[in-house]
Amino acid sequence: MFDFEVVQEKSAWEDGALDTININHRQENGSLPLEIENGSTALARPSSSKHTIVILDKRELDRHCLAQCMAAHTADFLILAFGSIEEWKQKREEYPPLSAIVLNVGGKMVDEPAVSELIKSLSSEFVSTPVIILSDSDDFAQIVRAIDYGAKGYIPASVSISVCMELIALSVAGGLFVPASALFAMRHLLQSSNSTTHPLAGIFTDRQAEVVAALRRGKANKIIAYELNLRESTVKVHVRNIMKKVKATNRTEVVFKLNDLFQNNLPGGLVAN
Repeated sequence: MFDFEVVQEKSAWEDGALDTININHRQENGSLPLEIENGSTALARPSSSKHTIVILDKRELDRHCLAQCMAAHTADFLILAFGSIEEWKQKREEYPPLSAIVLNVGGKMVDEPAVSELIKSLSSEFVSTPVIILSDSDDFAQIVRAIDYGAKGYIPASVSISVCMELIALSVAGGLFVPASALFAMRHLLQSSNSTTHPLAGIFTDRQAEVVAALRRGKANKIIAYELNLRESTVKVHVRNIMKKVKATNRTEVVFKLNDLFQNNLPGGLVAN
């Protein structure tokens, strides 16, 4: 059973925000003080903690709850939660060295401009520190894009908190984690690719057919260029020509129409990816 004691150091509100609140969360096997100041959270562990995990989430309640759960499942890390990396930077000297950054994107898509740019920025700035994505989605395309943007792990919110902590520890140790669902999706794509070599050869050139296959897997132009040993500008030309042939006006529509073409031209059809 838990016994919560709320200690309010200052009861006056200044500029619409409460200065400092300290919440002592006591369990029979010890205490875990939850210190909240100016929107940031620190789940205090024993003084022996030599490393820090930072949770980034603009949603204050979500990050506080996640920090509390994570702290209850590890004695090796000091768990910190901030609304942005800038908030952490202002206090970084107060805490042990950073071991991992957990970016909780919630229900947002990884390829949303604001999210993708944040992942790229964090991965570029903290080269030796793994950036781990925590997301409500386990969509294969989202996972691939997160890794492509520089993330060292992708954890769906469907896992338990204990599994989440183990996966974070794996990334800290140098590993890279993706959900099992991504492996199953990859196997399906490989099987589909091996079973059909240029099924629409009458419509596309051999090179265009290779680009078509990559587009149906949700790959970005630069990835297609790398895998096919082409310039990215050449890939863009192929994509434009493919769009003209299927009479599509944007990338999403071209993938949709390509899936329809594959279903109509193959015996039994293919499952759309």
